[in-house]
This record gives sequence, C-alpha cells and structure tokens, in this order.
Amino acid sequence: MINALHVVLINPEIHWNTGNAGRSCLAAGAQLHLVEPLGFSLNDRAVRRAGLDYWQYVQPRVWKNLAGFEEQLPSLGSPVLFTTKAEQLYWDVDLTGAVVLVFGRETGGLPDELRKRFESRLVRIPMHSSEVRSLNLSTSVALGLYEALRQRSRQSRS
Repeated sequence: MINALHVVLINPEIHWNTGNAGRSCLAAGAQLHLVEPLGFSLNDRAVRRAGLDYWQYVQPRVWKNLAGFEEQLPSLGSPVLFTTKAEQLYWDVDLTGAVVLVFGRETGGLPDELRKRFESRLVRIPMHSSEVRSLNLSTSVALGLYEALRQRSRQSRS
C-alpha cells in the first residue's frame, strides 16, 4: 500500500529535530524521508532517544542526494514546500490527496534552486511577531502533518 502522506527533511542538521519529526510522522501515519547529507548519524543514540522507543518503527527512507529524491517525487504525491519566504499560508493548500510535505535544514531552510523549481508550491506558517525568524523544524513538521490530518478528517465527514 502506498502511503499518501510523506514528510521530507532535506539535509537536517539536528538529531533531536529529526527524532521528534519521526515520532510525529509515526503518530500521523506518514512516511519520513531524509535527504543526505545529514548533520548526524542515524545510529546516534540521541536520534533514537528523541523518537523514544518508537524510532525502530519510524523506518525513514534515506536518499543519497536531492536529485535522487526529486526523480521519485512524482510517484509520491504533490509537493508542498515549507519556507518563510512564501506568501501562501499552509492551511490554504489542499492536503487531502497524496501529499509530500518538504522542509529544509534548520539553519538555512530549503535550497534556493529547489524553491525556484517549485515556486508555485511554496507555503509558510504564519508568525505574528517579526522577532521570530522561523519555528523549530519538528514543530513545523507537526503543524503540517496535523493540518493534513484535519483536512482529511473534514473531507471524510462530508
């Protein structure tokens, strides 16, 4: 069975964020994808600890590079790329079909060339304070995942 909800972390740098994102993916029924290079080892005890005892069930799919992932992206679903540089809000996008939620690295976000290629698929999470540059990566993943679940739940009740 093909999973209709995917989360992609491109070059994540912080093991705690990846562990927490993995736990959220497992809870939401999403497949986690990690695009190398990673800023840590997946064998790192801290990644497993952040995912608690659930990490063994997360089973992330690891991609050697962005090009390899992008080649397979159409088979996974419609991409939705999260960036602070977008105008469109994430809750204004249809997340009810096969969707791939894409997030960049903690210190730099999405690569510029990726944002250019998928310009029409960029979304942002609203922030009211101009003092906040961005949200934590794992928090952003959870917001995206649970907005998708909310929309799907609403659709199934209609």
